[in-house]
Amino acid sequence: MKAILVPRPGGPESLVYGDAPDPIAGPGEELVLVHAAGVNRADLLQAAGKYPPPPGASPILGMEVAGELAATGERVFALLAGGGYAEKVAVPSGLLMPIPHGLSFVDAAAIPEVFFTAYLNLFREGALARGERLLVHAAASGVGTAAVQLAKRAGAEVIGTTRSPAKCDAVRLLGADLALYAGNGQFAERIEAHHGQQAIDLILDPVGGANLEQNIRLLRLGGRLVLIATMGGREASLDLGAVLSRRLRIIGSTLRSRPLSEKMELTHAFRTEVLPGFLDGALRPVIDSVFALSEAEAAHRRMAANENIGKIVLRVA
Repeated sequence: MKAILVPRPGGPESLVYGDAPDPIAGPGEELVLVHAAGVNRADLLQAAGKYPPPPGASPILGMEVAGELAATGERVFALLAGGGYAEKVAVPSGLLMPIPHGLSFVDAAAIPEVFFTAYLNLFREGALARGERLLVHAAASGVGTAAVQLAKRAGAEVIGTTRSPAKCDAVRLLGADLALYAGNGQFAERIEAHHGQQAIDLILDPVGGANLEQNIRLLRLGGRLVLIATMGGREASLDLGAVLSRRLRIIGSTLRSRPLSEKMELTHAFRTEVLPGFLDGALRPVIDSVFALSEAEAAHRRMAANENIGKIVLRVA
């Protein structure tokens, strides 16, 4: 089969379109003929040698696909531990979901990683409740666009930050109550101008160190910070007095390394609680651009340059 290979770690130029052995579906797995695969920032890190796949996972990039079951032709999509940038992939049966009516393969491939991440961290880790105020950093990213939609669907007030003024309109169109440019690294003062001090219940943050001081400053009594990546650095000073006095919670969360049993349980909950939103129109995948599988290098360059609003997807012939 054709796949994207990474003979040597590096940037987008390290990606090679070539031949790889066909996967073999093991016990409890199904072989999927891939029609589309989502691109994620974690793929860039893996290609650079900084984010290895979990033990036993395919070394091929790609954490979400949409396609057809080889055995039956059923249209399915799934979250993966790896292997998506290829014409075929073996997927545990418990991770497979039917593609909602009206969605294309490209649409479906743009859902699993970002909507699972947002759902997990907003509601299971962050305990977001109706009427609470949520701050989403990188709100125009794939996870950000999913988080804004899920939070509004749940009745929360949403503030989104972006690193580009041009992306603020897109965040507002998704339903955010306030969208702010934070490319200069400053956002706390602007949020306080709208809502006063310590006015945020929950923060979803993929930035990390560069945001920590301002995040803590904004959280109200009992506030929660869910950290899902460290794009802005792994280290920062922390005011422990504020954490103690306001009973704040700082929660670290990753999805890819969780055990299969937990991912299967999450998939079941997602099918019940989230998937109906794609049928009734409350939720939609946000597609930035589509590249052929053989153009994965160009897709990675676009993501590395932070040019995308929403998802970049690879179409597999």
